[in-house]
Amino acid sequence: MKIIKHYLPWIIYFVFFVGIVVVNPGAHYIHLVARVIIFSLYAVAFNLLYGTTGLVSFGHALFYGIGAYVTGMLVKATGPEYFLVYILLGAVGAAFVSFFIGLLTLRLTGIYFTMLTLAFAQLVWGLTFKLYNFTGGDDGIQAISKPALLTGGVTKYYLFSFLVVTVCIYVLWRIRMSPFGSVLNSIRQNPQRITFLGLNVYKNQLKAYIVSAFFAGVAGGLYAGLDGSIHPDMLHWPTSGNAILMATIGGMGTFFGPVVGAGILTGLEEIVGKYTEYWSFYIGIVVLFVVLLFPNGVLGIKKIGNSKNIEEKEKEVVCNSGN
Repeated sequence: MKIIKHYLPWIIYFVFFVGIVVVNPGAHYIHLVARVIIFSLYAVAFNLLYGTTGLVSFGHALFYGIGAYVTGMLVKATGPEYFLVYILLGAVGAAFVSFFIGLLTLRLTGIYFTMLTLAFAQLVWGLTFKLYNFTGGDDGIQAISKPALLTGGVTKYYLFSFLVVTVCIYVLWRIRMSPFGSVLNSIRQNPQRITFLGLNVYKNQLKAYIVSAFFAGVAGGLYAGLDGSIHPDMLHWPTSGNAILMATIGGMGTFFGPVVGAGILTGLEEIVGKYTEYWSFYIGIVVLFVVLLFPNGVLGIKKIGNSKNIEEKEKEVVCNSGN
């Protein structure tokens, strides 16, 4: 019974995302759910920093955008035959950039870290407009083709995205459940305690930052193939804000909370956008009510009751890591 409860979120995950193909509601809704699953990876990757480590990065769209632009530009330059390899290269590029940004920003804490990550993201966002011959400027890059295996309907690309995202989310889940994940969570709760145990807070935060950037880059590369186009807004601060909203709505203290948050936010944009051009205003109101009614997120409600037990277990793991 305990095993079933432990894997219940995974069961629901597979039932929903595989079931949508079985039900087959039409190309439009398959495309919509494909967006949800890609945003889920982006939000879960971001939450490794936000909900687990306690770092609020307001420039995570930078890594999402790097993954998208590297993938798109390589496909345009050489063709789509190595599409999956290009997604991987985009993720590696995002991780590479995050290493140097992390070296600078993680020396700071609180709002200073948040604003500096925003500054780096906005700097690159501005460059995408200026370097027109390289990035396409405000037009972005259009007509990004997919390999022949993934053409002929959105369902094929959805299944491809589902497979890649599931593998990535599983890796992130294993990281979150590992001693390293417990160290990150303890850093969020009390960084001084980690230092007293002989562990390096800065190095562990940098590792988390690089891992988070890598998987955000994977999400960006997948999205480039979904719509067949990329644009500078993928690097803009509202894209970073969406990751924060997804994690907050779903429950930043839970692993699958950002997945639920991605579904809720994407669904709201789809539904409200059909009826009014002021959809962002009404979504803001809905999000405000959700945050006020469920301060721990939709999935965070269940976590309140057993949070003490989880914290005690993580303390024990961290102490063992220190020894």
